[in-house]
Parts: sequence; structure tokens; C-alpha cells
Amino acid sequence: MKQYLRNSWDGIWTVLVGMKITFMHMFTKSVTIQYPTVKVKLPERVRNRLYVNMDDCIGCLQCERACPVSCIEIETVKSVPSEDLGTTSNGKKKALHVTTFNIDFAKCCYCQLCVFPCPTECIYMTETYEFSEFERNSLNYKFATLTPEEVVDKKQKLEVFDAEKAAAKAEAEKAKAEEAAKKTAEDKPETEN
Repeated sequence: MKQYLRNSWDGIWTVLVGMKITFMHMFTKSVTIQYPTVKVKLPERVRNRLYVNMDDCIGCLQCERACPVSCIEIETVKSVPSEDLGTTSNGKKKALHVTTFNIDFAKCCYCQLCVFPCPTECIYMTETYEFSEFERNSLNYKFATLTPEEVVDKKQKLEVFDAEKAAAKAEAEKAKAEEAAKKTAEDKPETEN
């Protein structure tokens, strides 16, 4: 009987020691966050998803060159002189159409090295940290604002402009060569006298 009471007391004591932490936390304020309705306040310099403000992008390719994992892909087309692309928010004149600006977040290492070399500060880290996807291709974000038809149109305008410029240059060189030949022909008889 004595052993039975001892075993019973040891069982009760073990339960009380185990429940001590539970009883202490029953009467304190809960620290659990009701995610996703309530979100944790992030630190000031946290590095999350990148965002590109295409209105400020001048197509300088600085961010693409700075990326250590080559997750940024940029393609540009020069604008013709008759087009005015406007200026960025800090006053830089835009001279290039940015036809492609893709960031593959499946490759991105969130190092923020692409942010610092940008002269117009159009690429920056946001506070968005939830962007999980079921498909890897869904992590390839396209920031360019031009439609495929507009891209083709811009490329054709540039080709026409370059062809006209090359024709004008060839015409000028031909005229210069004819003038030089004419001058040489005029100078030749005078030297023979």
C-alpha cells in the first residue's frame, strides 16, 4: 500500500511539474500573431521582392550588369529623334525604349546589389515578402510596359531611321568624292602647264 501511494504521489507530482509552464502561460498575454490577417512589422532595411518603376527606367543596364546571378534581363531600342520619351522623376532625359525588363525571382538571391548602381533609383526592394507560387515560371516577373506590337513598331521605326541615315551618309560621301575628283581634274591641267 505504501508503494502504491508513493507511485501515485510521483505521478501527480510529475504532472504538476509538467503543467507548471502551461499554468504560467495561461494567465499572460498571448504573443501569437493571427497570420495572414495580422503581419509582422519588418525591420527597416529588410530585403524582399524587387519592384521596377518603368516610368523612371532609362534602360542603362546597370542593374543587369550588377546582378551576380544574372536574374535580370533587359532589352532596349533606341528612340528616333522625332520621338520624345519624356524625363524621369529626377530629371534625366530618356533616350531608349525598354522593350524587355524581366526579373526571375527563382534565381534572385535578394542581395540588393542591383539597387545601388541605378542612376534614376527606379529599381528598389519592397516590403512584399509573400510571393510563393506553384509553378517556377510564375516567378518570372515582366515589368516592361510596351506591348509586343509596340515593340515591333519601335524596332521598325529605328530600322527605317537607320536606313535613311545610312543613305544620307552614303549620298554625302558620294558627293564629297565627286567634288574631290572634280577638283583633282581641275588642278591636273594647271600643273601640266
